[in-house]
Amino acid sequence: MGDFHNSEGDLDRFRFRLGIASLVVLLAFAILTGRFVWLQIVQHDFYRTRAEDNRIALIPIVPNRGVITDRNGVVLARNYSAFTLEITPSLVGELDATIDGLAEVIEIQAKDRKRFKRLLDEAKNFESIPIRTRLTDAEVAKFAAQRYRFPGVEVKARLFRQYPLGPIASHALGYIGRITDRDLQWIEEAGRQANYRGTDHIGKTGLEQHYEFELHGETGYEEVEIDSGGRALRSLKRIPPVSGNNLQLTIDARLQEITEQAFGDRKGALVAIDPATGGILALVSNPTYDPNLFVDGITPDNWKELNEHPSRPMVNRAINGAYPPGSTFKPFMALGALELGKRTPSQTISDPGFYTFGNHTFRDDKKGGHGSVDMYKSIVHSCDTYYYMLANDMGIDNIAKFMGSLGLGQRTGVDLGRDDSGESKGVLPSQEWKKQRFKKPEQQKWYAGETISIGIGQGYNAYTPIQLAQATAVIANNGVMFRPHLVNQIIDARTGEERPVEPEPIRDLKLKPQNVEVIRRAMVGVNKEGTGARAFAGASYAAAGKTGTAQVFSLKGAEYKASAIKKELRDHALFIAYAPAEKPTIALAVLVENGGFGAQSAAPIARMVLDYYLLGKLPAGAAKEDATAVEADSEE
Repeated sequence: MGDFHNSEGDLDRFRFRLGIASLVVLLAFAILTGRFVWLQIVQHDFYRTRAEDNRIALIPIVPNRGVITDRNGVVLARNYSAFTLEITPSLVGELDATIDGLAEVIEIQAKDRKRFKRLLDEAKNFESIPIRTRLTDAEVAKFAAQRYRFPGVEVKARLFRQYPLGPIASHALGYIGRITDRDLQWIEEAGRQANYRGTDHIGKTGLEQHYEFELHGETGYEEVEIDSGGRALRSLKRIPPVSGNNLQLTIDARLQEITEQAFGDRKGALVAIDPATGGILALVSNPTYDPNLFVDGITPDNWKELNEHPSRPMVNRAINGAYPPGSTFKPFMALGALELGKRTPSQTISDPGFYTFGNHTFRDDKKGGHGSVDMYKSIVHSCDTYYYMLANDMGIDNIAKFMGSLGLGQRTGVDLGRDDSGESKGVLPSQEWKKQRFKKPEQQKWYAGETISIGIGQGYNAYTPIQLAQATAVIANNGVMFRPHLVNQIIDARTGEERPVEPEPIRDLKLKPQNVEVIRRAMVGVNKEGTGARAFAGASYAAAGKTGTAQVFSLKGAEYKASAIKKELRDHALFIAYAPAEKPTIALAVLVENGGFGAQSAAPIARMVLDYYLLGKLPAGAAKEDATAVEADSEE
């Protein structure tokens, strides 16, 4: 009996354990079933998408960048197809060994390897990466003969940016370069990061940068099925990219070329504007540079040469260089005096050749003076004494207010660069400006004697060539100011629809017509009987102008002799003009750094530009300084 009862107890314990085990098994199955329901039903869409992502890769297809042409259709920036040698890392065993083997067939430099490694870090495993760009036909043939040795390596055709005219208009066009972290930040802030997948290059300066989003286009993509190792198996779908929009400029390429040739090896700038629209006809900064150097990444040697060259070819002098305007300031001073009632056209002063203010004597360029001088003569023969007196009578703040209305000392907002940070503001001196400019109280005070030299465009005055051209255009356009711009129209790449860039009037100064006529008549006189007469002798059209010479450093009363002064310390030469005088279609400002007298260096360049623009007349060659210029031409 004892054994039987023990057996019953064991059986009960067994049944209990079996029940527990059954519950555990049922619970486990319940959990598995629940997890199965969660994964296969509730989370079905999520995991299906992830599986597709693992199976399908989206390869971006970079669009063609928009073409840039001048006003007549001359191509200034375009794309061309060239062969590149590319490696798909997922299909290659040993990358370094493969590259070493390729180097035995085709030249691969250290810079190519460095670029490849950088791109490799940024790319996905299934994307092909260029190890050499722009292969010659001979190099393509060499590789084709050895292709069997290099699985995962192939020759592809890619598009590259090209500037067919080389350095011509380089400061206006700008250049493209590889995207940096700063560029990526800008793209993200603009919400355009999705459209730049796969894009290596972006506009860095000039029009290429300002109109980046117009020129870039829309990125396409290709759906590619890949295996677990990241190797591409087949193409599933392709959405083609949309080319960027094209830009047609207001610039005349031939005029631009002639103007750059006219400067020769001299440093300087020229801006020519259509007064009625603000369209820029030519924008020159000399010396120039070749933007093609940047297309595939500029070499360290070229970059060093450009940045360390004493002539600073990378600086856009037309919008970045701020210079004293010299006597080109005088027509603006005279117009301000008429508008403010400080002078009448017939009012005269007696010029003994100097003007004394306090304990300082301000001298005129002409020894013995100009005698009796009215407003017309003050401009035509560039009488300094007249403007010394006028500046004192007007006062610095009246001068600053009127000059500011002409756009001097202000950024023009020209469509170059990413924002207006690339354009210099210049210096429009005033009492308030001096308070902000200097820290020490004794430096902040404006002294009446400082106003005197302001009247002849010296002192603190400093303006950009584009500002001087814009102010000249205001006189030519009877007081109406337009914002300077380089793009005439944007052409849609898909539809061919032309979207004009409408002229943007900034302000109408409401100048009195009779006052404007006085200044315009005097500026015509400059080129007929005054300081610009030699440069415009024999012209078949009437041109208005004003010569100017800006002092680079003080002579402290000594006589100016260019031959005795270092070249970099010689005076700057300036000239402003518009033509035809009766109905202007072009207004310009010319600056020749350290060029000496404006009549001798700057005015001949302006004559060449106007001759071509108005008459189609081509110059015999680049302008050179006229060694036979008479001393009378230096009265500026």
